[in-house]
Amino acid sequence: MDLQSLLTTHIQAAFKSLYQAELSEVEFQATRKEFEGDITVVVFPMLRVVKGNPVAIGEALGAYLEAELPAVTGFNVIKGFLNLSLSDAYFYEAFETITENPDFGHEPQGEDAVIVEYSSPNTNKPLHLGHIRNILLGYSVAEILKAAGKKVYKTQIINDRGIHICKSMLAWKLFGEGETPETSGLKGDHLVGKYYVKFDQEYKAQQKELVAAGKSESEAKEQAPLLLEAQQMLRKWEAGDPETVELWKTMNGWVYQGFDATYEALGVDFDTLYYESNTYLLGKENIEEGLAKGVFFKKEDGSVWCDLTEEGLDEKLVLRSDGTAVYMTQDIGTAIQRIKDMPDANGMIYTVGNEQDYHFKVLFLILKKLGYTWAENLFHLSYGMVDLPSGKMKSREGTVVDADDLIAEMATTAGAIASELGKLDGYTDAQKQALYQDIGLGALKYYILKVDPKKRILFDPEASVDFQGNTGPFIQYTYARIQAILRKAATMDLTAPAAVALTEKERAVIKELQNYPVAVHLAAAQHSPALIANYVYDLVKAYNSFFQNVPIFAADSPEQLRFRVTLSQTVGNTIEKALNLLGIAAPERM
Repeated sequence: MDLQSLLTTHIQAAFKSLYQAELSEVEFQATRKEFEGDITVVVFPMLRVVKGNPVAIGEALGAYLEAELPAVTGFNVIKGFLNLSLSDAYFYEAFETITENPDFGHEPQGEDAVIVEYSSPNTNKPLHLGHIRNILLGYSVAEILKAAGKKVYKTQIINDRGIHICKSMLAWKLFGEGETPETSGLKGDHLVGKYYVKFDQEYKAQQKELVAAGKSESEAKEQAPLLLEAQQMLRKWEAGDPETVELWKTMNGWVYQGFDATYEALGVDFDTLYYESNTYLLGKENIEEGLAKGVFFKKEDGSVWCDLTEEGLDEKLVLRSDGTAVYMTQDIGTAIQRIKDMPDANGMIYTVGNEQDYHFKVLFLILKKLGYTWAENLFHLSYGMVDLPSGKMKSREGTVVDADDLIAEMATTAGAIASELGKLDGYTDAQKQALYQDIGLGALKYYILKVDPKKRILFDPEASVDFQGNTGPFIQYTYARIQAILRKAATMDLTAPAAVALTEKERAVIKELQNYPVAVHLAAAQHSPALIANYVYDLVKAYNSFFQNVPIFAADSPEQLRFRVTLSQTVGNTIEKALNLLGIAAPERM
């Protein structure tokens, strides 16, 4: 039983004994540094159950716990806060529990399954910094849910059809002169993105000519020959024109190879893939079912709508008057199809930017109205955009931060800093490059994931690679330091070290270790990798304070030495587990 559960049980018993009252829950917080104690019970909420002076209630509870619970060795009350001191024996037993369980903090996989969607890019351009936040969030949440005992399916829907795809295709056909990834030396997604930008440049030039010829700006946008030709190409694709479909397959194939290389570099994966070209017609029959059930209604022009005014929203179009689908139609059908494909899943998490908040409110409501019980377990992992010091990114203008370029730049920056530290003697160039990649990606991932998903990020690549402070490299460096300690102690027997008197710094480290399962379950419940990032930073701070103040290899006894090395080993294992949940590597040396 963890500490808070143990204390809650005894505090509830105390309330029955002292006040003949039932206390449903107990609020805890960390003891403030200026006060003595290991954990603090907040008394004020208890006044809703028992009227009285909070100091007097705290004193009575403290006396009861000290008498009834051997782990409690003392207490003090400051206003409405009961600060409890715990015994060395309690902390040592807690530490033994952690060391005996290599999976401490992680639950075995249960029957409850969930689908996590992330990435879901368009095939007309390479992945960029905005995609990276999406991918890292979705992947990390999936890993955290696994650690909390869920079965997880990682998925994405690739947006491989539509006018934006035809723009790249048309520009390549007109201006590409047969260029391929092989002849150009470009990754396939970069090559296709190049022609998306080319289309926009030529399109704007045509608009300018039309305006000069007397057209209004809106007329010029609608009547530019290049746009009309792209629209015609889309109609040909939808009609199955062989030449158009073949070009579409070829260029999408280039993009998929490019995406796969970027995913591999980022260290992320997927269990299932869906393609919009296969799903864009899904949902139409579900609309018919909804009409029969009275969930939808048809207007005079034949269009189909869902009335959500009672839920505080508006009427939402789900099928056009000509019978063609809208995005909502497709999303309804895709959600239903996914549950058919993965029938043990009882919910879905959509990792999509916060500009789509309204869309997902509507989607979830419609699926509930259609009677799907799993719709109660749908969640929109809404996140803020990523900004740069230079401003907002625009794909069609070619002003995005390319994901591949950013990954390479992060590795280069990490390499420059790591080389200055000069601790890689004996490493080959290949080993050094692999390490720089791990450090650079660790910096990038941690910088993005340590921020609450809902918040907007101003990304500063240089600040993210700092080896000091709340950064990925700082945490990786602490892990590497621990591995150096373990190499030095390689011949020692680390099994079951005897109980020793604990220093304040050692107790602080054990307290942080105890918090790991709480951090995992809270991060899973809130779909927030930031809670894991902040937890591992707190653990690393506590360990570094211990390392700097407590001499490990100058211990007073063999038992004390064994304990301190084992404590370091356990911290290293926990850092590695936490970093893995963030998709970050834990290097042996730095």
